Amino acid sequence: MEASIIKIGNSRGLRLNKTILEKYHIKDKVELILEKEQIIIRPIESPRKNWEEKFKEMVNNNDDEPLMNAVFEDENFDEWN
Repeated sequence: MEASIIKIGNSRGLRLNKTILEKYHIKDKVELILEKEQIIIRPIESPRKNWEEKFKEMVNNNDDEPLMNAVFEDENFDEWN
């Protein structure tokens, strides 16, 4: 399929027709994957899909520990007063 690059203000864009948008469930955002002289356009369903389930799974596996301490040992709170 051939598509034209169109002018959008000072930028340029690619216009996708309604059939393509519906067929591939493209809503407001897409992921662009740049790979070996090609651009792959992939729909983004929901940026945080399944996060709640994954967090519960982490808790059940005891894998929800912070990667670093919230307060550093050498931190001096008196400087903020």
